Amino acid sequence: MNSRRVGLWLIGAYGGVATTVALGLAALRRNRIDTTSLVTALPAFKDLPLDAPNDFELGGHDIRRTSYREAVTSLHQRSNIFEHDLVQDCLEQLDEWGDNVRPGTVLNSGETICKLADLPEVHQSNDLRRTVERIQTDLRDFQERLKLDQVVVINVASTEPPFALRDIHLSLAELTRPRQCTHEAVLPASSLYAWATLDLGWPYINFTPSLGASFPAIQELAMERGACFGGQDGKTGETLLKTVLAPMFRDRNFEILSWVGHNIFGNRDGLVLDDPKNKESKVRTKDQVLSQIVGYKPQTHVSIEYIQSLDDWKTAWDFIHFRGFLNVKMSMQFTWQGCDSILAAPLVIDLARLALLSQRRHEVGCLRHLACFFKNPMGVAEHDFFKQFHMLESYAQEVRQTVNV
Repeated sequence: MNSRRVGLWLIGAYGGVATTVALGLAALRRNRIDTTSLVTALPAFKDLPLDAPNDFELGGHDIRRTSYREAVTSLHQRSNIFEHDLVQDCLEQLDEWGDNVRPGTVLNSGETICKLADLPEVHQSNDLRRTVERIQTDLRDFQERLKLDQVVVINVASTEPPFALRDIHLSLAELTRPRQCTHEAVLPASSLYAWATLDLGWPYINFTPSLGASFPAIQELAMERGACFGGQDGKTGETLLKTVLAPMFRDRNFEILSWVGHNIFGNRDGLVLDDPKNKESKVRTKDQVLSQIVGYKPQTHVSIEYIQSLDDWKTAWDFIHFRGFLNVKMSMQFTWQGCDSILAAPLVIDLARLALLSQRRHEVGCLRHLACFFKNPMGVAEHDFFKQFHMLESYAQEVRQTVNV
């Protein structure tokens, strides 16, 4: 597969996660780092026909006037997470990939995200069809100019406010009627990117809690175009621990009485989530997992607060109150601190590799086997991390058997 060239198109191309993806792929190309934190580098996936890091070219959409060079430097200065020599070795590659980034759209992204935009092109049109066509022009140009065999689009942009669905979102025929396509309030930016991607027959993965492809009309479009999709909201920190610890309480027959999670972080996503409307989308996905795993509803509380000085170092403190034998009440507390971009970036690379494999296998619709990567996995009600991961391992075994036939 060394002769293959594939594209990874990132929505939010200059954000912390996307910038770390770019630096990570560049460093892997130069053998400056190993594959630690890449799930697809585990033995269970080693012999799958996955694209190698060297096969990838990067591009994307963003709403801010910057570059990968500036983004890496800023992230390092604010969070001290990159080695200076490693960055220097990768700057030429980052500059090359930065030439592929195009102005995105902020249509229906919410007031807070719109304030971040400093490119006039991102406000260019309220006509949905024209916006989708502009996105598709960028995507096609990326593929054709770099002679790419495949392209996967992954949304790693800031979280949009919740978007209320209506009857028109239940049917592709209704959604695509001319009067709807010129009405700006029909879809948010995340769904316009999904629409543009799936209409081309390309895979779309939503790493955010935003609407994206999580409504019937656009999923109908994916089925018509033979495209695959997955998401939503990458599971990287506190929620990952919840989905690992909750099965322990369930299987030891402890009763969880309450679970309180307090999250603080200070990067650009934290700034966006400081807006109560945007925060609501995130809290929804973080607070739903516990009941599904244990089978009842403990008292829960999830908070997310913007603490500027922490920047990319997100910290969570969780308090778990539970009841054991002879009605004795006990508690468990943990503190989790991790670098948001460092936790997320390898998963984005994993998802790109797996989604491109699924497209080559002509898989259509929701990629349910990717559930372990998400807080709110599309098409899957299971939140137990171990059961989700077994789904991914089973998929790998299925692929392996097909390849060996």
